[in-house]
Amino acid sequence: MSSIPWQSPSRFIGYFRNNATLRVRRWARKRQGIDDSTTTLRPGRVYILPTGVGLVFGLMAFAMLLGSMNYNNNLSFVLTFMLIGIGFVAMHQCQRNLVGLELTFAGTEPVFAGQSIRFQIAIRNQSRNARYGIRIYHDRTESDVHDLQPGESKIFILPVATDQRGWIHLDRFGVRTLFPFELFRSWAWLHMDLRGLVYPRPSEKPPEPPPTRTAHGHRQHDARGEEDFAGLRKYNEGDSPRHVAWKAYARTGQLLSKQFAGADTSSQWFDFDAIPVTDIEERLSILTRWIANSDRTMEDFGLRLPGLEFPPAHGETQRRQCLEALALFGEDGK
Repeated sequence: MSSIPWQSPSRFIGYFRNNATLRVRRWARKRQGIDDSTTTLRPGRVYILPTGVGLVFGLMAFAMLLGSMNYNNNLSFVLTFMLIGIGFVAMHQCQRNLVGLELTFAGTEPVFAGQSIRFQIAIRNQSRNARYGIRIYHDRTESDVHDLQPGESKIFILPVATDQRGWIHLDRFGVRTLFPFELFRSWAWLHMDLRGLVYPRPSEKPPEPPPTRTAHGHRQHDARGEEDFAGLRKYNEGDSPRHVAWKAYARTGQLLSKQFAGADTSSQWFDFDAIPVTDIEERLSILTRWIANSDRTMEDFGLRLPGLEFPPAHGETQRRQCLEALALFGEDGK
């Protein structure tokens, strides 16, 4: 009991509030188990409670009922029971607004530490009735509010703050609605154990990268050489407009790209052990900055880590593989 902050009423209340929240979360997870990546909400999983507005509405209706009974006024009875009926209809519609929704994890893109990772949740309305005011949330972050027409599916973006590299787990998130009238709050918890990858934070003031090495007489990537023309090939989406054979296009109407060969190649090796810094996280941060800079200029680079090596290359695949290796460095025995 000595760990309970008795000296401050606000900290005392916060302690028991957090403790109660953890107990409720454990109870819900134990009751529902682990959800599949695609889950349909059943009535038994949707909870509902009155909001602050709903409590005031209920107290007002109760006061009107007492006044109607005291004065035996028929018009007052009619108005009171009409308001009570609206309350019951609102409660039914609020819970019904979530039942039957299909939620699917739609993936996430890696980010650098310090950025918000965006978990994408697809929600599909399988019913013949529209659903209004749907939102997903997690702790202190939440998505935008969307309406779903019958048969419609939308992607909800749930941003989650990151502060360190590696896997970030989203073991629990909720979906809720206040429709209609915001008298009741209906929600459901989902436990999909989702995760996203966080790259190391790029160094703000990295040292100079190792010198570039040049090899003559060949190229690893023909699309980047411009010294010796080697012929034409079929145009691929993403090719530079400078390499398009416009004269051939004018003659034949077919898009072709120029190929070059025999050019010089330049590449860099980024070696973990060669960085003159003792802190491991700082080394990873420096390597991340070097890789980001080389990828921006489309230069070939290789990466050496203890027990792992990526030969010089460039492009999205090279960037992703190297940054993923840095993000997971030291995990699973690496």
